[in-house]
Amino acid sequence: MDLDGLARDLHRRFEARNAAREQVLPAARRSIRASANAIRAIHRRETERARELISESRAALDEGLTAVVEHPEVRYAGHLQDAQKEYAEANVTLALIGGVELPSPQSLDVEDAPYLNGVAEAIGEGRRHVLDLLRSRDVVRAEAILDALEDLYGLLVTIDYPDALTMNLRRTTDVARALIEKTRGDLAIAFAQNDMREALERHARHLEP
Repeated sequence: MDLDGLARDLHRRFEARNAAREQVLPAARRSIRASANAIRAIHRRETERARELISESRAALDEGLTAVVEHPEVRYAGHLQDAQKEYAEANVTLALIGGVELPSPQSLDVEDAPYLNGVAEAIGEGRRHVLDLLRSRDVVRAEAILDALEDLYGLLVTIDYPDALTMNLRRTTDVARALIEKTRGDLAIAFAQNDMREALERHARHLEP
């Protein structure tokens, strides 16, 4: 066996994989950062800015995917899956708060497991929005958002497959369930406070001369 030739071949392949990895890591980080900033913009009601940041996230994600076309072992190492998850979360959060139809994994061009984990994490962003709505006493809209969160949870619990296939979706779904339960309790308190406030206002009007 030509060990020198074998060594050269091995080194050449590993150098190519390492070069692809060196391109993927910063691209994935840029995508994740842009998605996180997009979610912050969504909560600030800066919708156009959020869309711009989501586009930046997509561009960085595509850059990373292009770098690993010939290196599946790098593509599926986890970095791009994390970026896809954050990208899906930003898009689902935008749709959820905007009251429009949720995007599918196909329309976002992301893998199924990252998409579902993004949906699960978007439930936390939905809870944050519900709390914002309750602070502004918009309990009707808050209830609508909670209903949407429960629908998302209903989807997640049907995905009963091994963690190795779903990126530990079961654990993320358990967290989402706890958040929904807390949100449901917050909403019930808000409804009770709203009813009491209206009763006091009616009583005050009744006492007016």
